Amino acid sequence: MEKTLWEKLEGTSDQILQQIGKLVDEGNVRRVVVKQRGKTIAEFPLTAGVLGVVIAPVAAAIGALTALLTESSIEVEKKVPEPAPAAADPSAPQP
Repeated sequence: MEKTLWEKLEGTSDQILQQIGKLVDEGNVRRVVVKQRGKTIAEFPLTAGVLGVVIAPVAAAIGALTALLTESSIEVEKKVPEPAPAAADPSAPQP
């Protein structure tokens, strides 16, 4: 089972693109959202296994938007596996 996490990226356009590239390489990014003052300006859905050739135009668009917009933020939706439940300790007292 997977759970969805949102990560807010901050920094210069180059730093943000580097962070997005790293997350895409990890293979768990599902969506990138560019916001300005809390309002969604652009949204880029990504699929698992996206190739660098496919991500390049998206990265260019994100870089251009962050360079042009003031007070903008980048939010990344990613899926991570849920931790397995801890096994019950058989020696622990039962209720």
